[in-house]
Amino acid sequence: MTTAPASGAAREGTTESPIRVLVVDDALVIRGLISRMLEAAGGIEVVATASDGRRALQLLERNPVDVVVLDIEMPVMDGLEALPRIVADHPGTQVVMASTLTQRNAEISLKAMELGAADYIAKPGSSGELRSADDFKRDLVDKVRALGKVAKRRPNRPATKSGERAPRVAAVRPPPKEIKLRAAPAAFRPSVVAIGSSTGGPQALFKVLGDLGRLEMPVFITQHMPPTFTRILAEHIARSTGLSAGEAQDGEPVQAGRLYVAPGGKHLTVEAKGVQKVIRLDDGAPENFCKPAVDPMLRSLIKAYGGNKVLCAILTGMGSDGAKGAEQLADAGGLVLAQDEATSVVWGMPGATAQRGAAHNVLPVGEIGAALKRFAGGGGRA
Repeated sequence: MTTAPASGAAREGTTESPIRVLVVDDALVIRGLISRMLEAAGGIEVVATASDGRRALQLLERNPVDVVVLDIEMPVMDGLEALPRIVADHPGTQVVMASTLTQRNAEISLKAMELGAADYIAKPGSSGELRSADDFKRDLVDKVRALGKVAKRRPNRPATKSGERAPRVAAVRPPPKEIKLRAAPAAFRPSVVAIGSSTGGPQALFKVLGDLGRLEMPVFITQHMPPTFTRILAEHIARSTGLSAGEAQDGEPVQAGRLYVAPGGKHLTVEAKGVQKVIRLDDGAPENFCKPAVDPMLRSLIKAYGGNKVLCAILTGMGSDGAKGAEQLADAGGLVLAQDEATSVVWGMPGATAQRGAAHNVLPVGEIGAALKRFAGGGGRA
């Protein structure tokens, strides 16, 4: 086995300044709800709230923050108009878009991530499945905490009104640890590609899939997203890459050269029926607090194709979903690539995969597509 340096998370038990948040929403009730949820979680301080994007920009000049929770539809200046100015004027500040689950807002949220938003969150009661307040609170707090830590580690700090950089207490981090990389399996000839991603995933997927191009094998993608968003994501992938892509349908026969995106609210799995492989959508319990989740997809591919026929990439995302499945896959003779920390929005999923010793290489996002293409063709080194 070979080794590679890696950066760990902030040391347990160290004292850090609270994560500073600005909440922007035109609805007073929603501003209050989000603020109370964040303040009650501990370690998070809502330093200001705003009812529109223009007011938010004014507040940011006087109140440097780590995370902005930004509504889409607002009077005076909406979220999509304010976002590029926040990104340009306050580098390092992380933005989470908040929206209801409509097709229009799903389109806008994906556009926002292309413009620099780090993530999005669906508001409670905003879909036919009536997303609960508890689910919303857990997602909100988890994302703000993860992105707040990212903001504190970034060297750029928000500017104050005077133009000076505001002081910030950086997270204390342990020395870099070594990651054990696996040797590439000999004569590896995959039959399928699997990709898992979460926070920052859409941007990473567009880059990786654009570099990957068309393959003579199916590609399965689990991106943590709610319903509606996953269908729009699949459509965006098809338009941006020119590849055959769609949201997976239960009972659909698997075709070579097609990309299948796990639908929000269902686990994407594959079943072997003789020589034919068929999509199965699993409505079971969430795994790793996720549905769809990467782990059940990987387990099903190992069973349907054989582990030594699966080529896998774990991309940016918070949490550890995919790490166990990737380890099982590597143990079964498959090949696993993980995105590096420097190019990940959050080095949770790929970091957990690498730190379990499941990865054959840890690569920048700009190199993963080419590496997948090389291994899919049956050649190259990890």
